[in-house]
Amino acid sequence: MVSDIAHELRTPLTNIRGWLEAAQDGIAVPDAALISSLQDQALLLQHIIDDLQVLAAADAGTLRLHPERLVVREVVEQVAAAHRADAQSAGVTVLTHIAGDPVVHADPVRLRQALGNLMSNAVRHTPPGGTVTLTAHCGVDEVEIQVADTGSGIQPEDLSKVFDRFWRAEKSRSRRTGGSGLGLSIVRQLVEAHEGKVSVTSVPGTQTVFTVRLPAGR
Repeated sequence: MVSDIAHELRTPLTNIRGWLEAAQDGIAVPDAALISSLQDQALLLQHIIDDLQVLAAADAGTLRLHPERLVVREVVEQVAAAHRADAQSAGVTVLTHIAGDPVVHADPVRLRQALGNLMSNAVRHTPPGGTVTLTAHCGVDEVEIQVADTGSGIQPEDLSKVFDRFWRAEKSRSRRTGGSGLGLSIVRQLVEAHEGKVSVTSVPGTQTVFTVRLPAGR
């Protein structure tokens, strides 16, 4: 894992150093475009560090939740709205469908983080013209939230690995195109911290569905 972390940190750091040295040598002009590029790389580093902090806290049993009564419809719509612009720029349609009025007792920030990670993953793996759909409904004693995409899908032999840290379906993917490899691990940790479960099913080349099941609130 330390080797994986070093690899993830090395790329943005190398990019930052390379551009700064180029600017120092007069090869690159420190204009607005360069500054924006350096800021993007710094944000990538910050995102990796934030992800690692969440996982470290979960491993140590110190991940703190601040649960409250949440109307799932509101949470789902917030997550969809937050990712709709990025999805549209990628040519992906975001849809929502909530049956009834499901309620959970959960930490609003952490639940949005978990669903947001699933949304980011779904949009990233869905080609232009595809669709990402968030649905929610009440079960007998639980609330089920699903994030489904019409993307590239996951091979059957890889389904058991998707929540592993630093695992990517396409080994050739860089962080920019394939994420940090930590997002789905964080989803699992956050859902389990809420005494829930997360699972995935997929038909390669057709559809992938991530399902989060949480105890129903009152």
